Amino acid sequence: MQWLTKAFGDQAIPEYEVNTKTIDILYQLAEYSDARCNQVSLLIEDHKQKAVEYQADCCHLQDVLLQGAGLSSGSLSKLASDNMATLNSCAMAFKLKDTSLSSFVPAINDLTSRLTEAEKKDRDMEQELTTLRKKLGTILVLRKMLQEDLSKTVKTQEVENAKAEERLLNMDFIKAKSKDFSFTIKMAQEKIASRKMDYSLTHQAILEVSEEIAKLKQDILPLQKKLKSYRDLTPVSFFLGGGGGGGGGGGGGGGLRISHWHILCKFHMTGVIHPLR
Repeated sequence: MQWLTKAFGDQAIPEYEVNTKTIDILYQLAEYSDARCNQVSLLIEDHKQKAVEYQADCCHLQDVLLQGAGLSSGSLSKLASDNMATLNSCAMAFKLKDTSLSSFVPAINDLTSRLTEAEKKDRDMEQELTTLRKKLGTILVLRKMLQEDLSKTVKTQEVENAKAEERLLNMDFIKAKSKDFSFTIKMAQEKIASRKMDYSLTHQAILEVSEEIAKLKQDILPLQKKLKSYRDLTPVSFFLGGGGGGGGGGGGGGGLRISHWHILCKFHMTGVIHPLR
């Protein structure tokens, strides 16, 4: 309770539940606070002691300068005082123990090395940034191309979907018509069957006859080509005599006059010369 009063001072202590757990927590906080306060006190005492030591060193150095070189803080010019202040500031910035040259040179060398490393790192980062910018430009171009391709694909897909819907509608219409035609054909077949119509009068029979006629025409074509070469010949007649008759080409009784064209036609059509009767 005393620690809380000391910690909050004039402020009111917040309400809390008093139990074993809260008491243990407050006790631990009090111990941590006391330990921290002790550390701070020791640090303050150390700083005070160092301040006294620095003050003694300062007085000693002033005596040395005054006795050895005849210099005092009042005898220095403004430029010298400014230089001394700058030197002191640099030593404090470099965290040096003194302002001697042997202390400044390593500190400056270390700072130069760190600066060189920082510049090298900066160049590397700049080069990496340039590479990333190039890659970013390429990626942006590819992204734009992909967006254009995607837009074209979406439009094409919309057109294809519209065509597919139209095909589905047409398919439904065709299916309905097919059912109607099937029913009509079935009714017609039943009607034909009820009338006992001859098969030769049906459409299928007529198609079969037509195909047979076309086949026969194809078979006759070679024969017609063979006969065509004999149609242009001059007819020559000769007489198959039956006895008696005058000489020459006189018309005796019982004979038969026939041309060679008839004989050739008969031969090509049958393959055998039959005696005419």
